Amino acid sequence: MLRPVALALLLLALPVHAVETLRIVMEESLGAVEVRAPKLWVGPDGDGGRFEEIPGGIAKVDLSNRRVRVNGEATGDDVLRFRAGPPGDAPGKEALKAGTREVRGDVVVLAGKRGLTLVNVIALEDYLTAMVGSEMPASFPLEALKAQAVAARTYALHKKLASYGALFHMGSSVLHQVYSGVSREDPRTREAVEATRGEVLTFDLEPAETYFHASCGGKTETGREALGRDLAYLKSVSCGCHKVPASRWEAQLSPAEVKRLLGGTAAQVAVDGRSPTGRARWLTVNGRRALDAVSFRAKSGYGNVRSLGFELEAKRDGSLQLKGRGFGHGAGLCQWGAKVAAEDGWDYRRILLHYYPGTELQRLY
Repeated sequence: MLRPVALALLLLALPVHAVETLRIVMEESLGAVEVRAPKLWVGPDGDGGRFEEIPGGIAKVDLSNRRVRVNGEATGDDVLRFRAGPPGDAPGKEALKAGTREVRGDVVVLAGKRGLTLVNVIALEDYLTAMVGSEMPASFPLEALKAQAVAARTYALHKKLASYGALFHMGSSVLHQVYSGVSREDPRTREAVEATRGEVLTFDLEPAETYFHASCGGKTETGREALGRDLAYLKSVSCGCHKVPASRWEAQLSPAEVKRLLGGTAAQVAVDGRSPTGRARWLTVNGRRALDAVSFRAKSGYGNVRSLGFELEAKRDGSLQLKGRGFGHGAGLCQWGAKVAAEDGWDYRRILLHYYPGTELQRLY
């Protein structure tokens, strides 16, 4: 039974015909960017401004004296908003291309100290349709996609509350939630988003910090160990992702890479301290701490050292081999674990409450 939500959530509730929106940083450019659509309008980034149609539907945007220019003409503004389709009160539904990405909604172009920042202003449910497809394969079971949709919606609203009044709420990379735009929309992700429309996870009647990751390797990590976030609902729980090959990986660092990262040789490197789930905390060289494991992973590349759940082996050629399990920080929803659970008959509610114990599923709108 869904009960009334907290005041913080109620403040987000909109009139019946209004739309909940997000502001997502798409990219930053040191040079000019192009915005295009079959029909393109430009106007101010604010309420009640007048939009004008751009002939030909192409806007080449650059900076002159820290003011935005459009097709070589000065505007006198340091921020402009572009929209595909006739202007209205809410972000448009039609897609437009800005820079390297095609998105729905509007695109705000901001003049910064070094260049242009592109921000996508988009209806939350449209954002989720593309974002879920960016974070999770659309071929995953529908119940897993629903769980991802709720987790992503909750995380986005938490970020929006935390950045209230800011020019944007979050980015579009792995550091927040991966969002690639229209190219990742899919009928199945749309179905998952629509089936859970307005549903969020709360703790103490506020949106939970619903972190998620690709694979935990069999046991999720606590929020404190993984993220420095000592949250009651980010506990270590068992997970079925260890059944799939995606939870295992190997990486090899050359002698030069070992020297650059740790200042020693592979034979001198060891792990010092592990979390209760077996994830590395520090790397040492000749018994002295050289680098914390989180920094080691970041400097090595997240796609190379996929998690902190690894073992080390020095090879004869001087390289350092890592054999690991999991992909990501390990806290919260495990995406491959959600797939396994859904295939075992779990619905999205059970999946969510397993990975975020103590939270409640509530409907915001």
